[in-house]
Amino acid sequence: MRRKGLFWELGGCLFTGAMGVALHFVYEWSGGSVLVACFSAVNESTWEHMKLLFVPLFLFSVVQVCLLGRNYPNLPAVRALSALTGIILIPVLFYTYTGILGRHFVWVDIAIFFLADLGAFALDFILIRRGKLSSGWMQLLGLAVLWGLAFCFVWCTFHPPRLPLWRDPVTGLYGFF
Repeated sequence: MRRKGLFWELGGCLFTGAMGVALHFVYEWSGGSVLVACFSAVNESTWEHMKLLFVPLFLFSVVQVCLLGRNYPNLPAVRALSALTGIILIPVLFYTYTGILGRHFVWVDIAIFFLADLGAFALDFILIRRGKLSSGWMQLLGLAVLWGLAFCFVWCTFHPPRLPLWRDPVTGLYGFF
């Protein structure tokens, strides 16, 4: 069971990383499709880069719950916690290093995305293996958090708060435009 779990977590990490990179470009490739804007980055804001991690992680979670739900009864709660961890790591690491250095480097930004991806799935593997967060109410809360985050990422693409996290540093605009 441990080997199977490691296989799934590594697969999820690789899937999330690869799909997140692809989603960085899909909106532009689509010619600015409103439907595509729901799940891909529409600008260079930190929020949209957090979406690049969340969307593939969420999709992988749906597949994993459907295929392995009975084998991993704590998966929804653990995945919600690991998803939150990954998406929080992106702004924390980005704003920390840019605050210290006074500028950003694309290669560091890319590394941050992959570190957040790895961090999310490493936490996932540890918590699932230990059987943490396994009560029924935690599973319901985990599902609510995952679906709530999915809603927030779509909503904030079209109705972003006028805060730095949602501001595109290249154009100065917010959200879908």
